[in-house]
Amino acid sequence: MTEDRLLAGLGALAADAPDGLLDRIAARWVSVPGPIGELRVAFTDQGVAYVHAGDGFAEAFRARFGRPLLTAGRPPAGLLTALRTGRASGVRLDLRGMSDFQRDVLEAARTIPRGEVRPYAWIAARIGRPRAVRAVGTALANNPVPLLLPCHRVTRSDGAAGDYVFGAAAKERLLLAEGVDLERLRRLAGERVFYLASDTTGVVCFPTCHNARRITPAHRHGFRTLAQATGAGYRPCRTCRPAQGVAGQASGGRAKGVAG
Repeated sequence: MTEDRLLAGLGALAADAPDGLLDRIAARWVSVPGPIGELRVAFTDQGVAYVHAGDGFAEAFRARFGRPLLTAGRPPAGLLTALRTGRASGVRLDLRGMSDFQRDVLEAARTIPRGEVRPYAWIAARIGRPRAVRAVGTALANNPVPLLLPCHRVTRSDGAAGDYVFGAAAKERLLLAEGVDLERLRRLAGERVFYLASDTTGVVCFPTCHNARRITPAHRHGFRTLAQATGAGYRPCRTCRPAQGVAGQASGGRAKGVAG
C-alpha cells in the first residue's frame, strides 16, 4: 500500500510531531485474520474506524474518510479477541462523522447477543423510529465497522438473512458459526410464526432468544404477531424485548406445539 507523501514528510522530521497531529490528518491500518478471512482495519487514536474485506481497501477508505493511511506495527488493543469471539465491548470505536440516527441504529444492533438475530423493524422500534425500517437498512448497509458492530445479526422478518456489506453468503456463514439455526427460522417464517411463547413461563420471545430455545415442544406456542401473543395472555420477554409491530400484524391464531 502506497503511503501519502505528507506522511512520508512527517516521518522524515527530526523531531516527533506534536501529540494528536497524526490523528488529525491520517489513520493507521493493519491486516488481521477474521471470521470470514483476512480483514484490513483502519484505526485512529480514538479507536477502530473502518473494517474492510477484499480488494480496494485504501481507495474505499480514502473515498469515505478523506484521509491517507499509514501502516501500523500492531492492531489496536482488543481487536483480535473481538473478531474471534464476536464480542466487541473491549474495543474502542471511532464513530465520528456518523449521524445521530446511524449511531443509534448501530448501537441498537450492538445489543443483539451472539447466536441471536432481530428483524430490521425491531431496530427501528427500539430507537423510537418505528416507521424508519428502510432507513435502518440503509444505516446498517453503511456500517463502517462490521463485525465489531454486528449488523449481520439483523435479518429479514421472512426468515431470510438479507443483505450484508460483505455479501449475503458471508452473512449466513457468520450467523451459522454463531449458532443461529437459519433453516429453523425459515421454516417458522413459512408457517407465519415470528414469536414463540411458553405456557409454563407465560413469556413470548423472538425465536432465537436463548429463553425461546429452552421451550420444550409440548409447551411451545407460535404466534404471527406480538399482539396475538399478548392478547392470549403472554408477556414480552425482558431479555429479547420483542417490539410491537415488528412482524405482520394481520389477524390469525396461534400454532400450538410449533416444530422446533
